[in-house]
This record gives sequence, structure tokens and C-alpha cells, in this order.
Amino acid sequence: MNKDEETLSRESRFTDVLGKIKSYKKNTDIMQNFEETGTVLSLGDGIVIVSGLQDCMLNEILKFSDGTLGIALNLNKDTVGVVIPGDYLQITAGSKVKRTGRLLEVPVGEELLGRVLNPLGRSLDGKAELELKEFRNVESPAPGVMDRKEVKRPMQTGIIAIDALVPIGRGQRELIIGDRKTGKTTIAIDTIINQKDKNVICIYVAIGQKESSVKAVYETLEENGAMDYTFIVMAAAGDPTAMQYIAPYAACAMGEYFMYSGRDVLIIYDDLSKHAVAYRELSLLLRRPPGREAYPGDVFYLHSRLLERAACLNDSVGGGSMTALPIIETQYGDVSAYIPTNVISITDGQIFLDGDMFKDGQRPAVNAGTSVSRVGGSAQLKPMKQVAGQLRMKLAQYRELKEFANFGSDLDADTTRNLKMGDILMQTLVQKPHQVFSVAEQVIMIYAAQNKYLDDFEQTEISTVTKMLREILNTEFKEMCQRINSGEKIVDDLQIEVKSALDQIFERIRYQIEN
Repeated sequence: MNKDEETLSRESRFTDVLGKIKSYKKNTDIMQNFEETGTVLSLGDGIVIVSGLQDCMLNEILKFSDGTLGIALNLNKDTVGVVIPGDYLQITAGSKVKRTGRLLEVPVGEELLGRVLNPLGRSLDGKAELELKEFRNVESPAPGVMDRKEVKRPMQTGIIAIDALVPIGRGQRELIIGDRKTGKTTIAIDTIINQKDKNVICIYVAIGQKESSVKAVYETLEENGAMDYTFIVMAAAGDPTAMQYIAPYAACAMGEYFMYSGRDVLIIYDDLSKHAVAYRELSLLLRRPPGREAYPGDVFYLHSRLLERAACLNDSVGGGSMTALPIIETQYGDVSAYIPTNVISITDGQIFLDGDMFKDGQRPAVNAGTSVSRVGGSAQLKPMKQVAGQLRMKLAQYRELKEFANFGSDLDADTTRNLKMGDILMQTLVQKPHQVFSVAEQVIMIYAAQNKYLDDFEQTEISTVTKMLREILNTEFKEMCQRINSGEKIVDDLQIEVKSALDQIFERIRYQIEN
């Protein structure tokens, strides 16, 4: 290459770079003034197709000429698909649309506690509108690996079948899965009730639920004093599909405000099955290609980017945590369907509620064989870990013996005794709705069952016995219960104290039942 050709080559490269700089500057100027406007091409079912917004961002808020706000959800080459979270009847074909340059945001702050809100932060409880000055983006990246720390601290549910067999840690994502009407919401509500005086902010997200059902949840929480540290985000069945789609992300953003402030947060998504259906409806209206069960191809990302935002943070980024309990409804116990398998693969374990157990009166109907927590015993207190390991093993043996006994063959004395022990342990796990147990109560009840204190009673008497046991423990053995609640293992002098207390308590219980 001669000198002239080399000079021309350099000038050509310089011209290309200069052109790119000018193009970048032009785009930057557009982003700074946001004066770009578009035109409505068509609309229907809460979806508006707009042309002329070449630089529109995903999830950007767009303003129509009549003042209606929409969210850009589909970015095509020449058009933008906009979802309207409210009334869209004033929009007509040919209306003008203007970019705002702002992504969808929700108000955050302490004032949220005790309130019932829609996903945009508007009041639904008849009280005054919130006037919060701080906002967070509805969509935000999940904390990175280096910002997280190991999940070690327990998130007590107050439910003996879960705290003993499927322990949940602060910062974990534990799926609650089961058929319709098997007690999924009850477990979530009881977990919220159990956070009283534990410095945990609770969020209940109702997606596609009946308003009467959400009202019942609110009243239950109010009666148990849980609304002081809880707020509800509701997108009811009658609300626009876009609201149901936004609801879990908006509630998560509200929870992140507390998490990054160093607080512990518990968030319930009730339920993600309806959320997936709402997203499928939006996607089909936006003409996205359908895949398996007509869901769009990115339906896995829909829930993964939501649930990954639950974490236990390092002290360098606030030290808070967000524990997510998503709920999934199955059809006839089929966990191999598309959405259940997706969410199971995202979460850190699942609490499986068995419909047959529920009908047989075993409530909560937690199937210990199919339920699992991938955090495991690292999120349990020492005394619970001490008694729960033996419990899981004995229940596994009981299930095998139960199946064997169904053949109707003659059983030896050892098998009969083990079956009776299993029946007693299963009956110990029965718990009424909204009746939560402390760690000490749970540990001592399991300890009593495993050490044959309940063997003399009929199976129908177990619930009465455990009720009397709890009453005596809470009135006469408070100091011993405090030691167990603090995480002290039942060994040495504490073990002697527990055995002595149980001997006294069961002597009184037997006398009261006999007389």
C-alpha cells in the first residue's frame, strides 16, 4: 500500500468513527429531551399498537393525548406494543402518544405498612392516598453473587410440619404447591401471623384473586395484629390483565426498599399460576409466537427474574433479606405441567400439599416425602435440628410400613408398635389454621412424641393433650421455653429439666383426662 492509499484509508476510518459519534450524540439528544411522539395505529383489549417511537425503551411509560398512561411492552422494528393498566376507552386510532423517558415506578416507604394498594401504589382500602416522595423501578436487576451471603437465619412459620421437616431460611425462595383448596394460602397467612414481634416486613401479593378472598385475608391478618407490619398489593380478577402482570414486580420493588435498608422481608406471591396466565393473555394479544401450552417462549424468564430478586444480602449492601414464598396451583397433583416445573427449577425447594391427606384430615397436608428444602438444617435452630432429623427418618419408615400394611397381611408386634408411633407423630403434626406454635412448643411436642410420652393416649386424644401441654408450658415453664427459643440444644442440664417438666406435665394431663 502506497502513502496516498494509506492516507485515504485513515481518512475513511476517521469519517466512519465521526459518523458513529454524531449518530450516538443524536440518539443521546433524543434521550435527553424525550420529545419523540408517535401515533396510535390500532387498539383493543387493553393493547395499543403505536408507530413512530423509534427510540422507545422497554417498560417506558408513554402518555397519550387524553392523559392516559401506558407501558411499552413490545418493541418491534416499526411499532411498539403498549399495555394500558387502566381505562383505555378514551384512546382512539390516530391519537398522539408521547414518550416520558421514565420507566415504570412505584412509591416506597414506611407508610405502606397496614395498607391495601393496587400495583401502582393507589389506595384500595378507602383510606387517604399515599403521598410518598421516594420511588423505585418496578423492574430492577437481582443482587449479584458477590452481594449475597449464605442463608443461615431461620424464617419460622409457626407450623410444626414445615419448621421441623421443610425449614425455610431468611432469603430463601420456597415454593408452596398443591391443588385448589388444599391450604396453600392458609400456610402463607400463618407464616405472616408468626412474624409478630420478629422485626419482619410482610407483603401479601394477590394476583387474579376474588376481592372477597383478599378481604378475608385482610380481616384475618387484622384480627391477629399482623397488619401493623404487613401490606397487601392486590390485582383482583376483575382488574386489567396488565395490572395482574405488573403486581408481583411492583410488590417486589416495594419490598426491596426495606431489604436494601437492612430489614428482613417476607413476600407471598398468591399465585404465580394466575400471573403466568395473565402474561400469556398479554403475549397473545401482542401477537407473540406461542409455545408449549400457548405460553410465550420467555415465560421461564418471567418468573426467574422475579424470584432471583429474593436474597440474603451482605452487610456491604445493607445486610437485609427478602424471603419469597410463591404459590402455584396444580391440577390433580400434576407437578410435571409447564409452569409448576419451571417454578420448581427456579426455587430452593417446595412444600407439596397433598389433596388426599387434606381430605383425610391431616392438615396442614404437607407431604414430607415430596417436600424438600435445599437450605435444609442450616436454617434451623439447634434444638429443632436435634429432634427433626429423627422425625423425618421415622416418618419415612412409617410411610413404608403403611404401604406394606395395606396388603392386609398379619403384622408382628414390632411393626404394629412402629405403625402406632407413626400415627402419633402424624397426629402431632396436625395444626388448626392461624394457630402458630413457638419453636419451644414445637420442639417439646416432637420430643414428647418420640420419647413415648404420648403412647398411653388414644389417637383422638392427641390434639387435646398437645393443647394442654402448650398451656402448661407457657404458664409454668417460661424460662425453659426461652432457653429453647434462643437456640440452646437439649443436652446436659436442659435435657434433665425438659424430662422432669414432661414427667410432671403428663402426670397432670393423665389425671385430668381420666377424671
